[in-house]
Amino acid sequence: MALAMAGLAACASKPEAPIIAPLSGPLAAETARRMDALLPVDVLILGEQHDAAQHQQIEQGVIANLAARGVLAAVALEMADTGVTTAKLHPTSREEEVRAALRWNDAGWPWSSYGPAVMTAVRAGVPVMGANLPRGEMRASMADSQLDARLPGPALKAQQQLIRLGHCNLLPESQITPMTRVQMARDISMADALGQVAVPGKVVVLLAGSVHANRLLGVPRHLPDTLRVKSVRLLAGEDQGPGTDGAFDTVWATPALPDTNHCARLRTQFAPQADAPAAAKP
Repeated sequence: MALAMAGLAACASKPEAPIIAPLSGPLAAETARRMDALLPVDVLILGEQHDAAQHQQIEQGVIANLAARGVLAAVALEMADTGVTTAKLHPTSREEEVRAALRWNDAGWPWSSYGPAVMTAVRAGVPVMGANLPRGEMRASMADSQLDARLPGPALKAQQQLIRLGHCNLLPESQITPMTRVQMARDISMADALGQVAVPGKVVVLLAGSVHANRLLGVPRHLPDTLRVKSVRLLAGEDQGPGTDGAFDTVWATPALPDTNHCARLRTQFAPQADAPAAAKP
C-alpha cells in the first residue's frame, strides 16, 4: 500500500507532456525557417485572407512550431469575442468542449477551417482566447466620437477609405464614420486582449484578417511600445489593393485563389433595401 501511494504521488507531481503531433514536410520546414527570421517577439499577428485555406494551414503550422519550441504563451482570435477562453480545459478535451468554451459561431467562421489551429494550441496545453469586440458593444462604438482620435488624421482617412472599398463603395457616406469606429474598436479590443496575456520570453499569436494586422492602421497601433510586435500578411496572389509599404513586417505569399466577384454578392444584399417601396423603409 505504501509503495502504491508513493507511486500515485509521483504520478501526480509529474507534469503532463503536451499532446501534440509534430508537423512534418515542406510546409513545416518553411514555417521553421520563417519563425527563425521573426523571433524573438512578444506578439505575432498573422493577417490572413479568410477564404484562403492555405492561410489557416500556415497558422496551424506557426502555432505548432512555437509550441514545439516551448515559447507559445497564448493564441488570440478575431473569430471569437472577448471573455471566452479554453484556459480551464485539459489538453485532452474534446473538440465539442473547445467549441463550447469559445462559443464558436460556425456560420461566421467554419470550424473546419480554424479548428486545426485551435486544437493544436489546446493539445499543447496553451490557452486559446477570444479577442474580438462583442457584437453587443458595436452600436455604442458607432456613436463614440472619441475613437476618431485614436488614429492620426491621415491614418483615419486611410481606414475610412478601406471601409469604402471593403464594401465595394455601396455604403452610404453617412455610414463610413460609424463603421470606421467599429473597426477601430475591434482593433483596440484585440490589442487589449493581447496585452493582458503577453508573457516575457514567450509569444502571443493573434489570428485575424489582414486589415487588422496592418501596422499603420490596425491592432499594432494600439499595443504598448514596450511589446515587440511583428505583423505578417498572408497574401493569396498579387495584391490588388492600395500600397502597403510599412504596413507589415513581412509578407508570406500563397497561390492566387480563383476569381470571385465579392462585390456582386454584396450588391444582392444591398439591392432589397434599395428596391424596397418607400412605405416599407424605416
